[in-house]
Amino acid sequence: MIRPATPDDAAAIVDIYNHYVATTVISFEEHPVTPDEMAGRIRDVIAALPWLVYESEGRVIAYAYATKWRVRSAYRYSAETSVYVAPGQGGQGIGTALYKTLLNELRAREIHMAIGGIAQPNPASVALHERLGFEKVAHFKQVGRKFDRWIDVGYWELQLG
Repeated sequence: MIRPATPDDAAAIVDIYNHYVATTVISFEEHPVTPDEMAGRIRDVIAALPWLVYESEGRVIAYAYATKWRVRSAYRYSAETSVYVAPGQGGQGIGTALYKTLLNELRAREIHMAIGGIAQPNPASVALHERLGFEKVAHFKQVGRKFDRWIDVGYWELQLG
């Protein structure tokens, strides 16, 4: 079941997210996030854009959300998108279903451009974005540093309107 997230989902979301923080370069965050911090992030996002969770048997196993691309008002029709699936839950179409729902929510809010930033390499995320129609438009070399190594980030975009 896909539904809007609430701050009450923060603990379940940090259980998913902190795995990626601690073990991957998918997130450039370097320290675990607390449930209180995540609840604040959820509140901030849902004030303007969608944050969704995917539940299975009453448990949140994935989430997706959109944030403002940039702060200047002319960017208000563009959003950066993210999706995270709990470890061991990948390859079942959960991320795809969640992402499709997120994109439809963005269309309903008259968002014109969805932008996905992907730390490289990440073939699974690239495949997901391209399967949904995103096209690669940029590649920034060595823009992040985590686990004592430099990380590239590619950007994919999908015109929604």
